[in-house]
Formats: sequence, C-alpha cells, structure tokens
Amino acid sequence: MKRLLDFLGALVALLLLCPVLVLLAVMVKLKLGGPVIFKQARSGINGDAFNILKFRTMTDKRDLAGDLLPDEQRLVPFGRFLRSTSLDELPELFNVLKGDMSLVGPRPLLMDYLSLYNDRQARRHEVRPGITGWAQINGRNALSWEEKFELDVWYVDNQSLWLDIKILFKTVLQVLKRDGISHGEDATMPRFKGSNRDS
Repeated sequence: MKRLLDFLGALVALLLLCPVLVLLAVMVKLKLGGPVIFKQARSGINGDAFNILKFRTMTDKRDLAGDLLPDEQRLVPFGRFLRSTSLDELPELFNVLKGDMSLVGPRPLLMDYLSLYNDRQARRHEVRPGITGWAQINGRNALSWEEKFELDVWYVDNQSLWLDIKILFKTVLQVLKRDGISHGEDATMPRFKGSNRDS
C-alpha cells in the first residue's frame, strides 16, 4: 500500500509541478551552469546504492590547485534559495517513481557512511529512504547525527499511513518557516565520522 501511494503521489506531484520543474531547470542552467541535475550515489533500502537526483545548488569553482572550494564558497545566493525552500529536492520525485525512494522515510545518506553506523543506526536502512522524514520535521540539520539516527530508527519502528500524512503536512510548514537549513557555522550538514560502535 505504501509503495502504491508513493507512486501515485509522486506521479500527481510531477504532473502538477511540471511547469515549476521546467522553470527551475532553466534558472539553474542560467545561474549555475550545467549539468542542471546533480546525481550522487546514496544508500537506499538494505543499504543498496542508487543515484539520487537533485537540482544543482553549487558552482564548480576551484582553487589554483584545481581542488573544489569549500561548500560555503560555492553555494551562491540562488543555490541557498533552492535549499532553504527545498526546491532543489523536487527531482527526487523521479526517484520515488522508480522505487529507489519513498515520499516519507529516513533521508538517504552517502555510501561512505555505511561502515560507520553502529547496529542500531544501521536499522534506518530497513525501509526505503524518503524525500522527507521524522528527523526532518524535528530539527533537520540543526540536529546532531546521533539525534537524527535515533529519530530515523523511531520512524522505522512506528511507521504508519497516518504518521506519513502527519510528516508530509509538517514538512510543508517546516519549508515555509525555513527552519534547520544549516548546522551551526556550516553551510550544510558536516560529514558523519562515526559514533559509538555499540548497538
């Protein structure tokens, strides 16, 4: 039932938002260059890899040695706008259609993190990752990694249709308020470096 609702919800959303997606794609191309869509390997259900799709939010500016500049120097005002409104995540609806993601679930993280989770944290992969989730409406990037993972596991143990509806509704409010976009002094969430290995 959840998969069916995900598919129908994503399909309807894509049809309704098609003009917005086209407009955003044009603006990203003009302001940030190409490629318009950012692809990155993320861990999905059971830890299996898939390519997440998002609108590009950063430039490819590099230093004299050819290395990418820090995120905060590549994240231009238009990119910050896309992130603060979560418009950069709209292409993830295609991931939902394909079955890589759900509308609601733990956020898909980097493949590099798989070996860093303790047994309890790894339980977040028992369900499909989501465009939004329990952690996103309870602090988003303002939370520590450990706090996020606890909320993810709580969702895994308590998921239901009504909980998903509640999360989707509160996500809209969260986006309108633009809370929890950054983490302290960081432009984005700092990398996860592991925590206690005990479950």
